[in-house]
Amino acid sequence: MNGEVHTHLEKSIRPYIDLIDTLRSVGIQKDLALPTIAVIGDQSSGKSSVLEALSGVALPRGSGIVTRCPLELRLKKVPGVKWKAILTYNKKDTSVNSSGPIKASKLGSGKAAQLSHNEEKFEFADPSLVEKHVAEAQDELAGRGVGISDELITLEIMSPDVCDLTLIDLPGIARVPVEGQPEDIGKQIKRLIMKYIKKCETVNLVVVPCNTDIATTEALQMAQEVDPEGIRTIAILTKPDLIDKGTEKNILKIVNNEVIPLRKGYIMVKCRGQQQINDEIPLEEAAQMERDFFQNHDYFRCLLEENKATIKCLAVKLTQDLVEHIKKSLPQLNEQIKKQLWTVKRELKVCEDGPPDDLEGAKEFLIKTLNRFNEQIKSLLSGEQMAEKTMFAQLRAEFKKWNDRLNSTKTSFNNAKELSEKNRGRELLGFSNYRLFEKILQDHVAKLKDPAIDLLNAIKDIVIKQFTDVVSECFRNYHVLQNTVKDKINNIQLTQLEKAEERISEQFEMENRIYTQDPIFLKILSEITSKSFSEKELPVLDKQCSYRQMLEAYYEIVVQRMADQLPLMVTFYMLQETAQLLSTNVMKLLEKPDVHELLSENSDVSRRRKDLRARLKRMTAAEAAISNFFND
Repeated sequence: MNGEVHTHLEKSIRPYIDLIDTLRSVGIQKDLALPTIAVIGDQSSGKSSVLEALSGVALPRGSGIVTRCPLELRLKKVPGVKWKAILTYNKKDTSVNSSGPIKASKLGSGKAAQLSHNEEKFEFADPSLVEKHVAEAQDELAGRGVGISDELITLEIMSPDVCDLTLIDLPGIARVPVEGQPEDIGKQIKRLIMKYIKKCETVNLVVVPCNTDIATTEALQMAQEVDPEGIRTIAILTKPDLIDKGTEKNILKIVNNEVIPLRKGYIMVKCRGQQQINDEIPLEEAAQMERDFFQNHDYFRCLLEENKATIKCLAVKLTQDLVEHIKKSLPQLNEQIKKQLWTVKRELKVCEDGPPDDLEGAKEFLIKTLNRFNEQIKSLLSGEQMAEKTMFAQLRAEFKKWNDRLNSTKTSFNNAKELSEKNRGRELLGFSNYRLFEKILQDHVAKLKDPAIDLLNAIKDIVIKQFTDVVSECFRNYHVLQNTVKDKINNIQLTQLEKAEERISEQFEMENRIYTQDPIFLKILSEITSKSFSEKELPVLDKQCSYRQMLEAYYEIVVQRMADQLPLMVTFYMLQETAQLLSTNVMKLLEKPDVHELLSENSDVSRRRKDLRARLKRMTAAEAAISNFFND
């Protein structure tokens, strides 16, 4: 278009449009709605012609659905530079796309640059390539054919001959699917359109042909559905040269807001028709022809005088409306970004940092993770509060059960005399049988072995539960590492269980040897009989009638010995040694080459952290952009 068409634009408006363009470039629209102009219209409404007239370049044309992806058109008036365009989009995974990736060689003089793992960027200086570039990008995103996609294509045009404006072109509304289209193509397109126009931050630019009944135009009906008072809707009336004679006054009533009132009003334009396109009439010449059409029209001449006609008036109005819309939205947008930034930081902290992608970084992360685990195990051993009930509180409860069980077996040996008579050997009457004394005690103590094994298993279960709780806490996001360490705990505990069982068996074998220090035996015997004995009186005690007291005295010693010895033994093997072995074993994981496999995360956690990091990056960039805008 002729540069003079845009001389009305002030330099002060560009920063507002640039700000929103920047915010959209960092992807903030994924989190918050941005002020924008969305262009909608029925198929063959003249939508593409309007956009061509505004941008000065030819966009894809044809029958059926031409716009198959949302196309963000960023127009930047840059005096004194040659025409330049940049097309960007997030490409699909080319490994599953038979058409292959778009490369510079396919786009003529275009230069492709891979910005990230999925973003493609093309810079070119030939306006005639725009149509091909956009079509190729649509094929990449929506597939070759007639399908549509929600993925956004951004086309930035810098030229001294365009207006300062950004708008988003959406697919034309289709009613009947053509060959190759899904049966619900109409619903798909309406869903896509609704996604944009329902947001209160969007100015809806509805393109309506003059030669149709505006009241039945589906695009306007959709706009009215989301904006019933017409506060944020502009209607563009196209094809005024095709109206039936005698309907001019009715059209004027529409433009003058007398039929379907819209707060932002109507503007009539006359763009290139198909014949003019076939005749390759330049856009600059078409703009002059448009002005001549209105200047010479008997009915529509007044619209020219009222700034309600021509692409030039449309450009002015759209720019003014967009900037005004941005100014009104900025304070709330700034506040929303700050709130979401704070929320994302908090959620990311809860989610914790994940492992770095590089091997060295992953190893360092694994070292920190394993050290933190070992510190937690040490805290567990020290008796620090790890849950509602400490591990040692649970252990003491089991030890008390063991002690109570021991005390419950301290029954009176009243049948000692009967046993003595029954098992009397060759000794004369009045002499004691010491072997019988041993056997009675050995049989009585042997009955404690099964409860001792029960104690061992109970302690094992508590320790495993406590240790695996620490594993779940420290490695909750890393299922491979978690399962690996849990396996180590179980394997170590099985080995320790065998050792502890062996030591318990040895303990009971030792208890078969009836022994205690004489002073201890005399002390306990004195307590039981309420008499004071000395070593000189021991021969007097060697009588069958004293068996019961002597048995009770010795068994009391056994009970006291076992009450402490078993808990000490069990905790040493099942807790102390297990913790030491576990700490050593987990650090050996650093020697394994599959660090990334060990740190592989649950998909939900990994996906959430990745999303939060992406949001944090977007929000931080957005906050900086707005801050710079207000500080400049």
